[in-house]
Amino acid sequence: MYSQRSSWLYVAPSSHFSLANIPFGIISTSANATLRPAVAIGEYVLDLKAFSQGNGFSGDLNIREILGDSFQQCNLNAFAALGRPFHRKVRAYLQEILATDTKYPQLLKNNTNLREMAILRLADVTNHVPMAIGDYTDFYAGKHHAYNVGALFRGPSNALQPNYTHLPVAYHGRASSIVVSGTSIRRPWGQVVLDPVAEPKIPSFTPSQKLDFELELGMFVCSSNQLGHPIPVSKADDYIFGYVLLNDWSARDVQAWEYVPLGPFTAKNLGSSISPWIVLADALEEYKTRGIENRTSYAQYLEQPVEVKEKSVLRVDLEVELISASGNKSIISRSSTRYMMWSWAQMITHHTVTGCNLRTGDFLGSGTISGPNEGTEGSMLEQTQDGKSNIMIGGDEARQFLEDGDTVIIRGVAGKDGALVGFGEVAGMIKPAVPKSTFY
Repeated sequence: MYSQRSSWLYVAPSSHFSLANIPFGIISTSANATLRPAVAIGEYVLDLKAFSQGNGFSGDLNIREILGDSFQQCNLNAFAALGRPFHRKVRAYLQEILATDTKYPQLLKNNTNLREMAILRLADVTNHVPMAIGDYTDFYAGKHHAYNVGALFRGPSNALQPNYTHLPVAYHGRASSIVVSGTSIRRPWGQVVLDPVAEPKIPSFTPSQKLDFELELGMFVCSSNQLGHPIPVSKADDYIFGYVLLNDWSARDVQAWEYVPLGPFTAKNLGSSISPWIVLADALEEYKTRGIENRTSYAQYLEQPVEVKEKSVLRVDLEVELISASGNKSIISRSSTRYMMWSWAQMITHHTVTGCNLRTGDFLGSGTISGPNEGTEGSMLEQTQDGKSNIMIGGDEARQFLEDGDTVIIRGVAGKDGALVGFGEVAGMIKPAVPKSTFY
């Protein structure tokens, strides 16, 4: 529908933030440090606090009443909690407001005073983590990544653990270290076994030398379920607010020593970077496809009808760019979210099968999304076979893992020019480890 409409604000055909998108985020500016909600459109943002205070929602009094003060808040939790049908209605209203042929020209397009207050240049705003995140769970839904890593350490015949095709594997991450794109990441210290063949194995306390990125998609939960009441898979999609790109930074050498027997810990809590604009679930509804086939006969509570399976995962094109401190750069990976085996609905249902209560603002990660071919791997661990080969940047710089000063940029987009539904990017630079004296 909106591929046939244009905005009265200029939107380049290559913009991720077309009229077909309307992603939500939290912004501030140098002139106004207050954190407040906004949506992105082309090279502009619509300040939703200013828009609502200027009676911008008077074209639909029902929306204005239900919104209340949601867009006066410093995060999107209050808006998210209003539910997916309402998100759909608000997004459609904003698309109408911003369309060239809007039926409400007096509310913004022809309202000079409100336009000056509410329309800001994207380059002039500072983005912030858009939700107050209570809990963070990272899944392992990318089967190619799970196989590649398993084959690397256990051999092809034992690459996937026996439980992998029976349930969505996950671990609980650290919500407090989720940061917005542009935030630098410190190289972490940790216990590392420098000589893995030595016996007995004695760890050294040292900065990680195998710092890695992970190419993921993240999802924010909008609704809560009562403790003790699982979410049926048939209703799980209603709990999805929207999606962001996710880089779950990983210290592979720290992880190798600490993960037995309880899984990732300090190797993962150094930081997880997300893109700043949440693409609403409905904006990507038409970009759904079938995920990786799972031939296992798994538990009925995870089973989805055939027609749902045909559109169970998103189809978003992903790429990873690596830029060195010297300015050399290369696209080192291209993948797609269609390489997931478990759907978001299945992940939500399994998360709550014990009666676990999800809450508005909870964050779920997909796990690393790798494709089946060379150049589609979603981590350096896979690309370099744990440091046994090199990634070349700009033709003359080699990497096995990330070095200080390196910047990783992840981008993701669906659709066609003129009506792209994209995330922009999530970027982070590696800074040197803190001095050892910090610990003593």
